[in-house]
Parts: sequence; structure tokens; C-alpha cells
Amino acid sequence: MTDAEAIIDVHGLTKRYDERVVVDHVDMQVRRGRIYGFLGPNGSGKTTTIRMLCGLLTPDDGSGTCLGFDIRKESRKIRRHVGYMTQRFGLYEDLSIEENLDFIARVYEVPQRQRKVKETLEQLGLASRRTQLAGALSGGWKQRLALAACLLHEPQLLLLDEPTAGVDPKARREFWDHLHQLALDGLTVLVSTHYMDEAERCHQLAYIAYGHLLAQGTSKEMIANAQLTTYSASGPRLADLAKALRAYSGINVASFGTTLHISATSDAGLEAALAPWRDGDLHITRVDTTLEDVFIALMQHTTDNYSS
Repeated sequence: MTDAEAIIDVHGLTKRYDERVVVDHVDMQVRRGRIYGFLGPNGSGKTTTIRMLCGLLTPDDGSGTCLGFDIRKESRKIRRHVGYMTQRFGLYEDLSIEENLDFIARVYEVPQRQRKVKETLEQLGLASRRTQLAGALSGGWKQRLALAACLLHEPQLLLLDEPTAGVDPKARREFWDHLHQLALDGLTVLVSTHYMDEAERCHQLAYIAYGHLLAQGTSKEMIANAQLTTYSASGPRLADLAKALRAYSGINVASFGTTLHISATSDAGLEAALAPWRDGDLHITRVDTTLEDVFIALMQHTTDNYSS
């Protein structure tokens, strides 16, 4: 990747709080016009990383650029060109949709403010609700308003911190349709999410667990690099099977609806563990490894870095 292609290019990014390392020497490169998915358990440093990238936090170690600006020395310049959508709705609930957008446009000194607010209302499908108070909106409409506020000043980079948490599936799909259209128009998006269907819609993925960046690449690359053998089990006594297999080191077990997914890097070891259960009334078949299987395996091999 050339420097011209890299919207984000950071190396050794580190943040500590007292003795705890929250983000531990993370390297990241994100290309222009791509949707970069950021995944990992709660408390793993995703939000802290996002805040360092957009200039809200100064890293304790590491260096790099965001939008061509030095993340240490030019954080104010970065903030002028980034749209940052936080986990919690941060606009004024006692103002209308249009009043909120007008306020944000004033803060960013957006040229031709009224015209830009009107265009943004139409772009995000908010025009018919422009007079509705933000506090009366559903989760999905609040999310759409928050995205509109991020886009008003025409940023080059969107940083979205779990933007669809608590939003219904239809609103999530519509939100992601907007993101893909924005990426086609050249906007770069870094988004943290816990939803596997959303992760699969990202061009590139990174998995961070308790401060450590464990894996990154496309979804196909991450599945291939995990080198997991995966089986699906259905039928009675699944609870007994899960309990027995969890006693084995290196075997990952997770419920997928009414089935179990069982995976391991050792094909022979997994076959040996499953052998006693094959002659019973369980249906055990080999299946393709999914992205969720990979993330479950990664989660089961990480340790929380929180210390009291």
C-alpha cells in the first residue's frame, strides 16, 4: 500500500491507564474508500483506538498519520476532517432534527449552511421528519440523524463506534446501504461492530482483544488463516456433548440456534474427541468454517487485561 492510498497509517499505537495497557502496540493501515471493520469483546480497546485516531486522545507510544496529519502533532487538523459517531446518541433531544443539524453546521462553519442542511436531510431521508424532536425518535431514526450530523461538514473519514447497537434489523440494513454508497463515493469508514452480518459487509477486518490486534485481513483471509476444522452437531444430548468437548484443550464449542459448532486447529484431535459420539443419535457433519467460528476461537484464547 502506498502512502497516497493510506487514509490511516499507524504503528505501535499504545495507550495506558495507570498500570493497565488498554491498547498495546497496534499497527493499522486503512485505504481510501474502504469500509474497515473493527471487532472484539467489550473493553478490548476499540473505542480507545478510535479516539486516538481522530485526535481525541494522545497515544502514550506509537506514531503515524490519519488523513495525512500526524496523530500526535496535528490532532486538531484531523478532527476537522473526521466524522465521529459515538456509541451513545449525543445530539440535543429537545431540538428538532433540522435544528440539531443547523447547530452542528454552525459549529463546523459549514459554507451555505441552510442549503447543506437541506441536502443532508434529503440524502438521509430525514426531510419529512425535519420538525420532529430528536428525543421522540426511535433508535433507528436517531442513528440516521447521528450519521447525518457526521456528514454535514463533508469529512474524508467516518469513525463509527458500534453505530447499530440496539437498532432493529431493517434499520441496520438501511444504515449499511448508506455506508456502502458513501464508500463508493470515496469516503473511508472505520466501524466497530459485534454483528457478524455487518462484519461480512466490510472490505477489511481487524480483531482486537484486550489491547492486542490478533488478526486482520478480508473475511476470506481471516477464515483461511485461522486454519480451523469445523463440525456441526444436531440432535438430542447437545448439552452433554458440549460439556464433554469443553474439557478438551484447543476445541471451541458454540451454540448456533439448535446446533453446536465445534472447531479446532487439530483435525486429528477433533476427530478423536468426536469419535465416541458418532454412533449415537447425534448428527455430526463437517461444515465450512464461518467468520463467527473464527472470532469465537479468538475470544476463547484471549485473557482479559483488566486488573483491579
